[in-house]
Amino acid sequence: MRRQNAIAAPLAGFTPQHFGFAIQDGIATVTLNRPEKKNPLTFESYAELRDTFRALRFEESVTAVVVTGAGGNFSSGGDVFEIIEPLTTMGAADLHAFTTMTGDLVKEMRACPQPVVAAVEGVCAGAGAIIAMASDLRVAGAGAKVAFLFNRVGLAGCDMGACAILPRIVGQGRASELLYTGRFMSAEEGERWGFFNRLVPAGDALTAAGETARALVQGPAYANGLTKRMLHMEWAMGVDAAIDAEAMAQALCMKTQDFRRAFEAFAGKTKPVFEGN
Repeated sequence: MRRQNAIAAPLAGFTPQHFGFAIQDGIATVTLNRPEKKNPLTFESYAELRDTFRALRFEESVTAVVVTGAGGNFSSGGDVFEIIEPLTTMGAADLHAFTTMTGDLVKEMRACPQPVVAAVEGVCAGAGAIIAMASDLRVAGAGAKVAFLFNRVGLAGCDMGACAILPRIVGQGRASELLYTGRFMSAEEGERWGFFNRLVPAGDALTAAGETARALVQGPAYANGLTKRMLHMEWAMGVDAAIDAEAMAQALCMKTQDFRRAFEAFAGKTKPVFEGN
C-alpha cells in the first residue's frame, strides 16, 4: 500500500503496467484490460490509476479522457482474491491506507482539469461503478449493468465518495436504494435516472464516448477546465458564494484568446477554432 513513484507529465509514450493507455488527438484513453476476469482492480492498478490521473493535471497535450474496459465489460471491481481476501487479514493501519488510496483515485479524477468520459459496457460493479460515477460524463452500451456491491460483501455503501457523489447524480432516494441493496441498475434505468448521459447499442459505447471526447477537444480547453473545477467547488458553497466565484471564473475566461476567437468567428459567420488559451 505504499505510494508508487510519481508518474510525471509529459505522458506521451507512457506505458502503464496495469492498464492500457494511449493519447491521440488530444484524448487520453485509459483501458482496464484484464478481460478474462472482467477487468478487476488490484492494489497495484489502483495506485497506478491514481498516479496517472494526478499526472494528467499537468499534461497539456490532453484535453479529454476516456475510461473504458476491454472485452465487453467495464470492471467487476476489486479482485476477490487479490484484494478482498488479503483485506480480511490486514490490520487497521493497512486497511486505512488502502481505503485512503482508493479514495485518492476519485480525488485525482475530480482534480484533473480534463473532462473524463466513461464508456461502459457489460458489468460495471463495485469500484468499477465508482470509477464510472467519478467520471464527468457516462455513456452506456445497451445491456450494461451497474452495481455498488459493497453491502453484498458486508461493507457500507459509503465507499470512495459514493454517499456524496451518487445522490447528486441520481437523487437521494435512488442512491439510497442502490447503496442499501447493492442491486444492479440496468443501462436503460441508468439513463432514465440520469446516471448515464447517453445510451447506445451494445458494443458502441467506446465509439460514442470518443465522439463526446472529440467534441470536448474542439471546445475551449481552459474554459472547460474551469467549468469542471467550479462544478466540484460549488458543492461546498452557498448560492451567493457560488455566484461570486463564477463571476471571477468567467472574468478570467473573458481574458482568453479563445473568447476573442469566438467573437471573431461569430462576427465573420464562421465556426470558432479554439486553441485552449
